[in-house]
Amino acid sequence: MQLILASASPRRQELLKLFGVPFAVRVADIDETMDPGKLPFDEVGRVSCWKARAVDRDTDDVVIAADTIVVCEGRVLGKPHTEEEAAEMLRLLSGRDHQVMTGCTVLRGGQAETFTEVTDLHFRPLSEKEIARYVSSGEPMDKAGAYGIQGGAALFCQRMVGDYYNVMGLPVCRLGEVLRRIAPEIMED
Repeated sequence: MQLILASASPRRQELLKLFGVPFAVRVADIDETMDPGKLPFDEVGRVSCWKARAVDRDTDDVVIAADTIVVCEGRVLGKPHTEEEAAEMLRLLSGRDHQVMTGCTVLRGGQAETFTEVTDLHFRPLSEKEIARYVSSGEPMDKAGAYGIQGGAALFCQRMVGDYYNVMGLPVCRLGEVLRRIAPEIMED
């Protein structure tokens, strides 16, 4: 049995190391487009499930896949493609509540469990100068919603209710609970 993380995200790899268990990284190459006619909560879970199923694995391997989005006023914010798009996302989040949703799937053989973790956040109002400085740092470019809570955007967040690590891209507490059910030998003391 091998533990496999179906993600190239350095943040997810860092968080999975908290479990103290060796794992392999195998990136899932799938179309991550979400259906705008369906609920983001459901779609982010669906994408994580497809990622888990897309990686090459043996029957007894345990695959962890995740997908993270930011939702603000009904709008789904993935990773920005340009600096202008990153600045637009940050303007939308400025002074507003939003949710970070991470769909997570644990797959072993024919057994799969998918869940979506939601963390509620509120950003204080941001000035254009702050937005421009943060965007020019390059940090927003590979992150859903154009920010990393563990980086410079820590200065923007006034309130958070839920799992901090979910905002980074991997809800480790809930993931540990699922691993205890699907692959208890990974979580043995």
